[in-house]
Amino acid sequence: MDDRNTSDHHIFAFDLTEHEARRRTEVLAALGDAWDPVAVMNAESEAHQLLYSDLDADQQATYDRLVAAGVLPPSGQG
Repeated sequence: MDDRNTSDHHIFAFDLTEHEARRRTEVLAALGDAWDPVAVMNAESEAHQLLYSDLDADQQATYDRLVAAGVLPPSGQG
């Protein structure tokens, strides 16, 4: 394929840097000043531990297979 402009094929270049910076600014503004990323990560870790605690033997075997396959993170890394 020829990369030159033709009557039916035009090449456009877009620099999304400004858009991405604006999007990130808006996301942080929407989160507000009270957002605490460390607390969010700690709560996520606690939720992961609760979700995968008290599994029966079959559930534990399935969990272990998913961890071994890389689908789920190992315990303590959720």
